[in-house]
Amino acid sequence: MVKRKTKFTCQACGYESAKWMGKCPGCGAWNTLTEELEPSKSGRKLTFTASANEGMSKPIKLKDVETIQEPRIKTDITEFNRVLGGGIVRGSLVLIGGDPGIGKSTLLLQISSYLASKQNVLYISGEESVKQTKLRAERLDVSSDSLYVLSETDLELITKSIEETDPAFVVVDSIQTIYHPEVQSAPGSVSQVRECTAELMRIAKTKGIAIFIVGHVTKEGAIAGPRLLEHMVDTVLYFEGERHHSYRILRAVKNRFGSTNEMGIFEMKEEGLEEVLNPSEIFLEERSKGAAGSTVVASMEGTRPVLVEIQALVSPTSFGNPRRMATGLDVNRVSLLMAVLEKRVGLLLQNQDAYLKVAGGVKLDEPAIDLAVAVSIASSFKDQPSSATDILIGEVGLTGEVRRVSRIEQRVQEAAKLGFKRAIIPEKNIGNWNVPPEIKVVGVEHVRQALQLTLGG
Repeated sequence: MVKRKTKFTCQACGYESAKWMGKCPGCGAWNTLTEELEPSKSGRKLTFTASANEGMSKPIKLKDVETIQEPRIKTDITEFNRVLGGGIVRGSLVLIGGDPGIGKSTLLLQISSYLASKQNVLYISGEESVKQTKLRAERLDVSSDSLYVLSETDLELITKSIEETDPAFVVVDSIQTIYHPEVQSAPGSVSQVRECTAELMRIAKTKGIAIFIVGHVTKEGAIAGPRLLEHMVDTVLYFEGERHHSYRILRAVKNRFGSTNEMGIFEMKEEGLEEVLNPSEIFLEERSKGAAGSTVVASMEGTRPVLVEIQALVSPTSFGNPRRMATGLDVNRVSLLMAVLEKRVGLLLQNQDAYLKVAGGVKLDEPAIDLAVAVSIASSFKDQPSSATDILIGEVGLTGEVRRVSRIEQRVQEAAKLGFKRAIIPEKNIGNWNVPPEIKVVGVEHVRQALQLTLGG
């Protein structure tokens, strides 16, 4: 009997080595190399490539390629359609990741129920039995004659079931539980995840089936498994939220068929997830008016402006080095803005602790929030509240100048809808665009001017 060779594979990045090492040379992670059997030389190539379709095996001229604009399949959940770029594309492979218990299975089961009213849907669960899936469906009031449920982890049996039921949509929950019999490693390993995803990609592209796969996440929040997984799929969605809050955020970080960084808001209720059509009202409904350190900014999330509240608390430090903490904001950007306020405006912040938070659990990372963050820090430092009907939009440079931002008209219009009376924006953004009559637009060139308008100095 021929002895099978083994190799050591990093479970974080897929790096392969002939011997075990404590630290992976590829990604630098510790204790991630595990021993796996090398695949047998059966002559079969497992990994699916883009040239699987015989019609695309030879190079052809780009102008000779015929394309057909297929209509998107819309679900009854508007927020889900928005995140996908307008609906589900046939033959697409969509990866959804999120923390345990956040509601990934609930969302996909609700979507499957609606899609089953039109065509066959196969829901494959590798973590729950058929009875457990049925109990969840009863709680969500999900029932359809075209919705098939399968509890299986063997990829060959899953492929056979797909051929028998001929579904238009398939849900795999989750990819870390599925294994390929010809791959000699444990389910969830780099090799298994890579080969199973490649096989599902082949099925999606050759049969025109839209497949949704659920991915586990690590404790850092990234999708578990090789980074190759996110490169292989067409769309990557992250389902985020706090366990102690009922609101959930579905965010697109990769989308070959639509805009990236698109965001959808949901509320978790007993009967399932319910979409929030106007998230700005939700984020601002508990805002304390007249409180120092509170400002509102219009942030662009994909193609939609969302108004959120930024809160700051600045207090004298009792340590040698002042603390800088931020929730929903980049702490390095906060430190940068505090340095600008101290150098360009004259606020003595070097002996002050600063704690900042974005209300509602939203994460903001665009430059247009700089002005609102700077004003909220100054407001808390001076213990002087800004006007509750002011909205601040603008990027702050290192010299204190306020730079122009994109899509200013959409941001101001959203603020006018929610009753804001004055918008403080960059001077360079004032131009030929329609200003709503119910809001006053004021342009500023320096952060000092914004502080004079909002705090009087």
